[in-house]
Amino acid sequence: MRSLGISALYHDSAAALVVDGEIVAAAQEERFTRVKHDASFPVNAIGYCLEAGRTSLADIDQVVFYDKPFLKFERLLETYVAFAPRGFASFRRALPLWLREKLFLKDLLFKELKAIEPGFELSRLLFTEHHLSHAASAFFPSPFEEALVLTLDGVGEWATTSAAIGRGNSLEIFKEIHFPHSLGLLYSAFTYYTGFKVNSGEYKVMGLAPYGEPRFTQKILDHLIDLKDDGSYRLNQDYFDYCTGLTMTNARFDALFGAPARKSSEPLTPFHMDLAASVQQVTEIAVTRMASALQRETGQKNLCMAGGVALNCVANGVLHRLGLFENIYVQPASGDAGGALGAALAGTHMEANLPRVSGRDKMQGAYLGPAFAQDDIEQRLTAVGAVFEVMEEDDLTDATAQALADGKAVGWFQGRMEFGPRALGGRSILGDPRSPSMQKTLNLKVKYRESFRPFAPSVLRERVADYFDFDADSPYMLMVAPVAEARRRAMTAEEEALFGIEKLNVPRSDIPAVTHVDYSARLQTVTADTAPRYHALITRFAEITGCPLVVNTSFNVRGEPIVCTPEDAFRCLMGTEIEVLAVGNCLLRKEAQNPALKLNYETAFELD
Repeated sequence: MRSLGISALYHDSAAALVVDGEIVAAAQEERFTRVKHDASFPVNAIGYCLEAGRTSLADIDQVVFYDKPFLKFERLLETYVAFAPRGFASFRRALPLWLREKLFLKDLLFKELKAIEPGFELSRLLFTEHHLSHAASAFFPSPFEEALVLTLDGVGEWATTSAAIGRGNSLEIFKEIHFPHSLGLLYSAFTYYTGFKVNSGEYKVMGLAPYGEPRFTQKILDHLIDLKDDGSYRLNQDYFDYCTGLTMTNARFDALFGAPARKSSEPLTPFHMDLAASVQQVTEIAVTRMASALQRETGQKNLCMAGGVALNCVANGVLHRLGLFENIYVQPASGDAGGALGAALAGTHMEANLPRVSGRDKMQGAYLGPAFAQDDIEQRLTAVGAVFEVMEEDDLTDATAQALADGKAVGWFQGRMEFGPRALGGRSILGDPRSPSMQKTLNLKVKYRESFRPFAPSVLRERVADYFDFDADSPYMLMVAPVAEARRRAMTAEEEALFGIEKLNVPRSDIPAVTHVDYSARLQTVTADTAPRYHALITRFAEITGCPLVVNTSFNVRGEPIVCTPEDAFRCLMGTEIEVLAVGNCLLRKEAQNPALKLNYETAFELD
C-alpha cells in the first residue's frame, strides 16, 4: 500500500511517502527551491519521495491532500458575511485568488500530478481535513496503541483546536474549537504586534519571553481571551483584525496596551519583552488547563500533540513537568509541512484500513530527507571548488570534536536531512556549550540574526539528567527543561538587577551557550541507535572536554531554509564565519578554501 501525502499552496509545502504503514521519506519543498516557507506545489519534494521509495507516481495507490479547500472557502465566505460591511477591501483581495486557484484546487492538483505522470487518474486523489491530518501525523507514528491527541494551530478549515482519541488504526475527533477563536492566532497577533513576521516569527516571541515579566497576563485574560477552567476559550474580536482586515490587530488593541504595533526596524524594548512573556504565560495556562481537563475526561495515559502551537517547546516542558501523562509525544513537523505526512498516514490507516503496529517511534529521528553517498559528496564538492580532506569515520569524528573543543563553529552535514523545522544533527551548526561567547558569536557572525535568540543543547541521552532537571526522551528538541542546580552559577547582586537584553551576556551556568536567561534549555536527547554518527561525535567531545553535550542550531542563516545538499553547505561555509565543515567523510577547513569563493550571506536572504 503506497500513499503519497501533499501539503501545498498555503505555506510550508511538503510531500511524504508511506509504504505499508512505514514512513519512507518526507521533505519540505523549501529545501529544494531555497525559498523559505515555499508554498508552491511540491514537485521537488514529491520527486525526492518517489526516488527514495524507488517507485513512480504510476505505482502510488493514493495521493492524499492535507485539507479540504471547499470547507476553507466556506469559512472565508461565512466570516465575511458575519462581519459585513467590515473587511470589504480584504474580501476583494482574497476572492480572486480563491476563485482562480484554491476553490478549484482539485483541478490544479490533478493537472500538476498529470504533469508528473500523464496516466494519473483523478480517482486516486483524496482529501482529508486539516486537523485530522495533524492528528494523524502525531498519533500514527507514535509508539502508543492508544492516546489522547491534541491539535492546536492558527486555523484549518474551521477547527483551531481539536481533541481526538487514537486507537490502533483509528482516530476520532471528539471536541473542536472553531475559528475565529484560536490560541495560535492569539499568539500570532502578539507576533505581529511585537514586530515579527506571522507564521515564522512566533518562535522569536517564545525566545524573547524570558527577558521580560508577564505583567500583561491578566490584561490579556480580562480583555482578549475568555479562558475557562477546562481550557476552552473565546477571543474578543473587538481587538483583532484577522477575520476581515489586512493586519492581525487593530487600533483598539493598540489602545489597550498603550502603543502602536512595533515596526521590524524599531528597537526591541522591555515593553515588547513583557508582552512576549505575557502571551507565553497565557499560552501555557491554556494548554495545561486543556490537557488536564481532557486527561480527566478520557483517562488517557499517553498524549500526542501536533499543530503549530505544539512547536511551543516551553509550554510542552511545563506540561511534561506537571506529570499529567505518563508519556508525551510531539510530532517534530507539527506545522503545515507535517500535514503531508498526516495525510499519507490517514489515507493508509483510515481510508485503506491498513492495520497499524505500535510500540516504536516511526519518525526515525525525523531523518526522512535526502542523503548523499560519499562518492557523490566528493564529486559535488569538487565541482564547486571546495578543498577537502577525505578521512576515515573515526578520524573525522576526532577532528570535528577537537575543532569544537577549540571553540570553532562547525557545520555538520551527515546522513539524511531532517523533516520539520528543527535541525537534529543531520544538518546542524555546532559549537562548544562551555563558551561564554558562543551564543553571541553564532547569532551575530554565523546566523546573522537577533542576539537574544537562544540555542539548544544536543545531549547524550544517558547523561541528560547530569545537566538538566529532566530524565526522559526528547529526540526532537520539543521540550524545554531547567538546567540542573548543580550546573548553575550564582549571580551577583549587580547581575540580578539587570533587565531586558542586558541579561544576555551574563553566564548563568557551566554551559552558558545553551542556558537561557531563565536557566532553561531546549533539549535534544541523542541516542546511538537513532543517530549513531552524531552520538559518536558528542561522545568524543565528552572524552576530550568532560562535557556530554554540544550547541546545536540549524545549518542556515536567518531567512534561508536549512541546507539540503553538499553545495548548499559549502556556500553557507563560504558566506558565514563557520570555520570547519564536515560533510560525510570530507572535512573542510575555512582557511584552506579559495578566498575568491567567499560569499556575503549577511544580506543574502530576506529577514525571517
